[in-house]
Amino acid sequence: MFEEGQLYSTVSTDADGQVQVHLGEDHPGFTDPAYRARRGDIAAAALAHRPGQPVPTIDYTEQEHEIWRLVSAELAPKHERYAHSEFLAAKAVLDLPTDHVPQLHEVTERLLPLTGWSYTAAPGLVPLREFYADLGARTFNSTQYLRHPSQPLYTPEPDIIHEVIGHANQLASPRFAAIVEAAGRASERLETDEAMQFVADVFWFSIEFGVIAEGGVTKAYGAGILSSYGEMDEFGHMDIRPLDLGQMGTLNYDITAYQPILFRAEGLAHLEDVVGHFFATVDDDLAAGLRAQASAHV
Repeated sequence: MFEEGQLYSTVSTDADGQVQVHLGEDHPGFTDPAYRARRGDIAAAALAHRPGQPVPTIDYTEQEHEIWRLVSAELAPKHERYAHSEFLAAKAVLDLPTDHVPQLHEVTERLLPLTGWSYTAAPGLVPLREFYADLGARTFNSTQYLRHPSQPLYTPEPDIIHEVIGHANQLASPRFAAIVEAAGRASERLETDEAMQFVADVFWFSIEFGVIAEGGVTKAYGAGILSSYGEMDEFGHMDIRPLDLGQMGTLNYDITAYQPILFRAEGLAHLEDVVGHFFATVDDDLAAGLRAQASAHV
């Protein structure tokens, strides 16, 4: 399993109120002071945001718009080849702009009439229970920064390309959106941290890195795959296993590498019957029982 904090660079506020994003030494922007300052400014806008206020508007630079244009153009043909038809249909209906970085309010305006979902700003890490509680209310916490321009087709952490091209297109499907909402609502029933983490790990192997059979071919629906230029070329060669909630909730994995083990649903109805039903019904006892069964088979 993973600790969610590993996904995002740490954000802190100095005594003088200056917001800093602490990039790892292997981050492409670590030695770029302009990029680090930009990340701090964008994080500060999210930190200053309060519920009920308009989502912060970011004045994106031409360089940032160019990153969005490039990645959108490079991902499009890979989506046509590798994405499940439900994702492709939702993407077509949502019709995100490809010529500029959309503001989060633009994403909400397109998404809300389709599935009732909205986007709000996050500086980076959102505490697990808060993140899932918001999913249960059909609200997605999204970062607003973009990856470093030196590596436009790679990011070591979720940026707005992952959050919007990956997740918003997914959430434009009523069927995928219902599964995500059920995962969020599960957090209202779970009392133990272990059960909450189990749900988060099943979410990782489904909503983030899920694959699905379609027409005799393995297709992707997970946002982590479909927002990654490199991962789309690799996922078909991985160890692809049948859906197994116990394994999905307990398997150790490395978020810094392509996922070597994936779990495939045999169709969208199968995904709903297994993963969707699990999210809709899981409680502390069920999560503990699945964890125990998985441990017994190791």
